[in-house]
Amino acid sequence: MVQFRKVITKNLSRGQAQEEVNVGNRRDAAAKTIEARTIQKVRSRILPFILLLYIVAYVDRINIGFAALTMNKELGITSQQFGFLTGVFFIGYFLFEIPSNLLLHKLGARIWIARILITWGAVAVLTGFMHSVLQLYATRFLLGLAEAGFAPGMMLYLTYWFRQREQAQAVALFLTGVPIASIVGAPLSGLILDHVRWLGLSSWRWLLILEGLPAIACGVFTYFLLPSRPDEARFLTADEKEWIRTELTREEQKKLEQRCSMKRKPESAQTPHSAFTLRGAFRLDAERVLDGVAQLLFAPEVPFRRLDGRVPQ
Repeated sequence: MVQFRKVITKNLSRGQAQEEVNVGNRRDAAAKTIEARTIQKVRSRILPFILLLYIVAYVDRINIGFAALTMNKELGITSQQFGFLTGVFFIGYFLFEIPSNLLLHKLGARIWIARILITWGAVAVLTGFMHSVLQLYATRFLLGLAEAGFAPGMMLYLTYWFRQREQAQAVALFLTGVPIASIVGAPLSGLILDHVRWLGLSSWRWLLILEGLPAIACGVFTYFLLPSRPDEARFLTADEKEWIRTELTREEQKKLEQRCSMKRKPESAQTPHSAFTLRGAFRLDAERVLDGVAQLLFAPEVPFRRLDGRVPQ
């Protein structure tokens, strides 16, 4: 009888252990399911829209290079003046970039990004009505102020939705907007310069006006369609919102613990290689970005002249 009880107890213990294992497996499967579902939803709803916004932003940023094909001659702009005209944009961008991101975090991405798009679109359209190089200086500076913080603000926005392991892919997709803007913007700009001379306005004016209007339209769509945080996303269920919140909180807590552990280490035990590598990588990326912007701003005149031997009037 005692032996029988031992056998029963042993079998019960095994059954309980197996049940606990099964429950744990079911929880893991459910967690993986909600993780995959949530990430897929966020990628499909957020990334294509902000990619479109970045394409519109980059087309507006570089179209002055295409406009210069006829604008410089009409307004009597010298090469030196045109160089300053392109550079003054980044002065305004630099001055307001950090305040813009702080306001984005405080006011919410939906409101602030919509503001950026609408104001820069309005200034871009206004640029098409300028009649002197000084007026162009002013509007390009204002355009930099209006657009300031958009690209880094988008990077900050992605951190509200993705863990670090997903952020790399999200940022990579976002940055493909640069080559897409060139692929789409260059032929479109050439088409406008060759064929659009409505109401007695020069083609370069229509180029700036027509390519500024999409930013205004996207700003309106952003206000109504882009959620500032996961809590505002209607396409996510309550469980999915909670999963994002929990994962990001856990990741942030882990970062804080790592920082505290690094501070407790003696200075001799810390390796400066990582900081050096980060600075070097940032400097390299910055150089590549600036080189790409410079090529997009100043290169348009070369291919246009080589293709047909003339400059659009």
